[in-house]
Amino acid sequence: MYKLAWRNIWRKRGRSFFTSLAMALVVMFTMLQSGIMGAVKNALFTTLVNTGGHIQIHPVDYREARDFADTLIRDAAQLSNSLVTALPADTNFVEVLQTGGLLEGSEGRSRGIALIGIKQPEHLRETFLNDYVVEGELPEDKDVESIALGSKLAKSLKINLGDTVYMYTSNTEGYGAAAYTVIGFLDIAGSQAMAYTSLLAVQELAAPDAVSRVEIHLSDFNKISDDAKLPPVKADLIKMLGDAYSVETWGEVNPGLKGYLDIIGPVSLVFLAIFFILAGLVVMNTIYLSIIERVREFGVMMALGLGRSKVMLMVFYESLFLCSVGALLGALIGGLILWQTAKGIKIAAFSTFFEGFPDTLYTSISVERVITIMIFVFVTGVLAALWPARTAGKLEPIEAMRFTA
Repeated sequence: MYKLAWRNIWRKRGRSFFTSLAMALVVMFTMLQSGIMGAVKNALFTTLVNTGGHIQIHPVDYREARDFADTLIRDAAQLSNSLVTALPADTNFVEVLQTGGLLEGSEGRSRGIALIGIKQPEHLRETFLNDYVVEGELPEDKDVESIALGSKLAKSLKINLGDTVYMYTSNTEGYGAAAYTVIGFLDIAGSQAMAYTSLLAVQELAAPDAVSRVEIHLSDFNKISDDAKLPPVKADLIKMLGDAYSVETWGEVNPGLKGYLDIIGPVSLVFLAIFFILAGLVVMNTIYLSIIERVREFGVMMALGLGRSKVMLMVFYESLFLCSVGALLGALIGGLILWQTAKGIKIAAFSTFFEGFPDTLYTSISVERVITIMIFVFVTGVLAALWPARTAGKLEPIEAMRFTA
């Protein structure tokens, strides 16, 4: 039956070609859409973990703390030493002290901001510098007189490189006021009300020898798919640290963005289903027209003893052949495009409309998504053949042989 079905679909080569081409375009576009969605998820994941780590350690109940002192880790050095012995040797630790305050420019303009003091390994600092600093540089670890501002913050306050700015904080444990020289501008999510300087500088300003959090950067967790491996690491840390600290993954620190990433998959499946519904209508139309043109042939075949079930099976084969040929072609073209764009594709719109988002994306599609697309192809072929197959199966041999189109 499958040989007969293969012969039948090429009786009208032009129609069959355009039907398979429609399926090929659908498969190609769904693969590209999935690849771009994968790139967006990985890029957002990378941005989040580069700026906040895979896991963060805070004081217990820091979210409910009303006093600045209750948000501080006093024994940061001891904590870091404990983590070094408990985690893999290639794990990186970043110490951060964050405080709020008022930043004033040289022209008297001021704005409330979050001031972040950070101490990180040299290679992470270089990555941060390359990815987010758009002009100038970052303060060094021992530099207590320099600061890097978010580019939009600097623009709103009319601050240029080399200008002096003044930072004021209240209810803190340090000097409470300091002057800094602006040496860099950065472009990172949320940087419109954010500034970066050295950990030592913020400790002098707000909390000597303390930090707000310790970030853990795991070197072999580079893609969103690696997120599933974080819970065991978190569980081990909780077991080691006990109730003294709050241990949270990046998703728990950023629940809103984590929810956004989680919803990308289901939304893309909805679009995938819509594309295949449209392709299925094209396939169904082609199969139905083919049946109408062969009604008398079906009548002869059934009169010679071909059962109704085999007639219907032949129609299903024709639909699946049309879908399969198109799917293979679309998968080949889509795969080649994804292979090329996996090396990096610049989409300036992302960095233009989403502050801090990288303008170079690396497309990525999982094996599971490719299998899902192929399942959609099969289901489309089956569903598109249901009505035509039912129509063919209901034909009466005598009436079919007398049929004239």
